[in-house]
Amino acid sequence: MLARFFRSSKRSFQSLSEQEILALAIASEEDDARIYLAYADKLRPEFPASAKVFEDMAEVEDTHRKSLIEIYRQRFGERIPLIRREHVEGFYERKPDWLRANLSLDAMRQETEAMEEQAYRFYVEAVKRTSDVSTRKLLGDLALAEQGHEDIARMLGDKHTPEDVRRDEDETAHRQFVLTYVQPGLAGLMDGSVSTLAPIFAAAFATQDTWQTFLVGLSASVGAGISMGFTEAAHDDGKISGRGSPIKRGLACGIMTALGGLGHALPYLIPHFWTATITAAIIVFFELWAIAFIQNRYMETPFLRAAFQVVLGGGLVLGAGILIGNG
Repeated sequence: MLARFFRSSKRSFQSLSEQEILALAIASEEDDARIYLAYADKLRPEFPASAKVFEDMAEVEDTHRKSLIEIYRQRFGERIPLIRREHVEGFYERKPDWLRANLSLDAMRQETEAMEEQAYRFYVEAVKRTSDVSTRKLLGDLALAEQGHEDIARMLGDKHTPEDVRRDEDETAHRQFVLTYVQPGLAGLMDGSVSTLAPIFAAAFATQDTWQTFLVGLSASVGAGISMGFTEAAHDDGKISGRGSPIKRGLACGIMTALGGLGHALPYLIPHFWTATITAAIIVFFELWAIAFIQNRYMETPFLRAAFQVVLGGGLVLGAGILIGNG
């Protein structure tokens, strides 16, 4: 009973016949060609050279698929069994298109190398598990073909994306990452970290109650996060400005705003007032310097200027909160 309950619905690779192994190879080559074409479609507007690389790789995969079909036809006839990689235990998997939609250009390149390496290892293992001479030869040829795909990918990359083109595409990808995630996230972090300083520390020194202070900080942080997130998302649709998806920008801004405020609100879960306050002040110190670092690293703001603006501004807001709380 328990064996039936825990039994996998997938076939073991050892149970596959030579006909099914060949059918599996055909389906896998077809799937990989579709993945490369999906990459090409996504990259074509901004990275036409890399899109051409993936188009050519899809053509190579399709050529291998046709060769496999011809071999299959000669050995087993016209009907190819429906068997795909997700039907077999231990077979390498491919993510669906909707989980690949947000991959960066560099991630696509790395994924491509991994796909070819995984395909090569599969065929090598398949050879070890096969005793029939003709099948071993066939799987060995497929392993060599998959191993050669990495070289083909590199050659196509050198052909369509020489060093200067790849450098330009990498710079474009980095700029898009900054516009879509870093810039709105940094704006949110600055707003959440600095704007919540006054209400949190004012509440702390006015009430001397750590729990009430935490509630003030929590409400201020969450409220600011929601407000900033919706404001960023509604700012523009990203089509003309080139800043990317408004949903992604809104999430980046809203989440970082909330985190910026929660960083120095959470210490007030500590029941001892001065312990909580000193801990919160230390966190504020690191938050402000982290913001200065991010500005210098991604926004190319001179570090001393960024530090002066952020640390001085945050210090003034913190001082204002303490004065108001003691008033």
